[in-house]
Amino acid sequence: MAAPLLPEINAHSAPADSLKKISEYFNLLAVKVQQSKFESAVPTCDLSKVVMPQAPSPLPPPSFGLTLRHVALGRGTQNYTCDPSTPTAAPVANGAVASLFNASCIVSAYPDIGAMLSTVSLNFNLSDLASIASSVASALPFPPSFLKQTLAPTSGMAVSGAHYFTNASTPFFNMDASQWKIGEAPCAKNSSTPAPEAAPRGQQGEKAVAWLKLITRPGATGGLQEVYRVETAGGSAPETCQGMPEHFEVQYAAQYWFYGN
Repeated sequence: MAAPLLPEINAHSAPADSLKKISEYFNLLAVKVQQSKFESAVPTCDLSKVVMPQAPSPLPPPSFGLTLRHVALGRGTQNYTCDPSTPTAAPVANGAVASLFNASCIVSAYPDIGAMLSTVSLNFNLSDLASIASSVASALPFPPSFLKQTLAPTSGMAVSGAHYFTNASTPFFNMDASQWKIGEAPCAKNSSTPAPEAAPRGQQGEKAVAWLKLITRPGATGGLQEVYRVETAGGSAPETCQGMPEHFEVQYAAQYWFYGN
């Protein structure tokens, strides 16, 4: 198997323990590669047995009858605004923008690697995500059909879609542009819980944003009903607007779990 290609670490803005986390990730990847040499069958992409991560104060479970349809790694920015006339006020959330990458098969076959995706992706420049995808896909023993559903190399098949806000209170997930035609999901917040205390901090030491349960609004397609944001890394604003511009972004990563019927 080809050795994974290493993307460029954003050394100027990565947290102090980034190299340790990245080393742990690629060491684990190497272990999986070695183990695969002794396995009689290739892994399968079966979301029916996948268990969603839980925070210390758990979010409400998925509604009865819904099944896990997709898991995406989101990498982008949480956006905020400040009023220059009130520097002691807290920044106001102003939506988010993120690219979504298909992590369904990684999470189902290798949950320990899946749990590290947010942490690792946050330590690289946004432009290097394709290299991160390539390092995973080229190293693990997936058959061609499996690779098409994972964080594959730069073929573009890895992209599930995009996440953004259509207005101040409507997070939107557009996943109809990908080859899988998963659906579109305008959402509303149902509940939230703080990220675990040990959740990875952002590139400038920002705390991880909360974990969320979202429910879809009228107009959702593809049978999508509920969306969870878990395994967050970074993304939180400073406590006050002191020294901050009127508009600013904070890098973040998270997993989004999509449930439907």
